[in-house]
Amino acid sequence: MKYLLVLNINPDVLAALPEAEQQAIGAGHQKLMDTIKASGEFLSTVALEQPEQTALVRVRDGLPAVTDGPFVESKEFLGGFYLVDVASRERACELAAMIPDAAIEGLGVEVRGLVYSEGL
Repeated sequence: MKYLLVLNINPDVLAALPEAEQQAIGAGHQKLMDTIKASGEFLSTVALEQPEQTALVRVRDGLPAVTDGPFVESKEFLGGFYLVDVASRERACELAAMIPDAAIEGLGVEVRGLVYSEGL
């Protein structure tokens, strides 16, 4: 079954970490990538721009209105994800626990099963 391992980012939490811990996050992500590629469970991964660099599109009265920047009032935002194809939800949770963000107070990794996907 396919699962999305969603990275919810809080920049304040990350900025408060010592430099060594910040660098360890990247190394931990690389270790996960090596693991899921070697096991054949890797499908895709995406890192997203910061909310300040995004646009929000709303259609009102048939006309699109585009605004800049964060579209939700929140300290956390969707920072990226891994898409994996694993044997069980338990395995997806096991992989999510390998993502360094899961071990940082104030962050977490959401595990969501895919209901529909095309082309995968």
